[in-house]
Amino acid sequence: QVQLVESGGGLVQAGGSLRLSCAASGRTFSSRYMAWFRQAPGKEREFVAAISWGGGSTAYADSVKGRFTISRDNAKNTVYLQMNSLKPSDTAVYYCAATLGLWTSPPTGVGRYDYWGQGTQVTVSS
Repeated sequence: QVQLVESGGGLVQAGGSLRLSCAASGRTFSSRYMAWFRQAPGKEREFVAAISWGGGSTAYADSVKGRFTISRDNAKNTVYLQMNSLKPSDTAVYYCAATLGLWTSPPTGVGRYDYWGQGTQVTVSS
């Protein structure tokens, strides 16, 4: 049984930082992309960042470029999201996702991911 378990969310002031982790179990995602999405109240789930197996290919939403960094440790089957210079608009539930597809470029659509974590709340106060 595949599980993705996020951690690291919390309450932080604007301008602060958080580091999210996502630990995968049940299988490894060799040669597959993993990603972070987020969903704010009343809004659709949106793409945040994605990373290839080797880390050489990444993609970011325009709203987080230059502030967020995605990385992964394949030995630990874990993906991370370092979030700096946080804004109140970053407040959302953050979800980790993994795809079984063999994409040649970072997939950014919700429907392209097969496994999802339960989410971790990030709240940024002004």
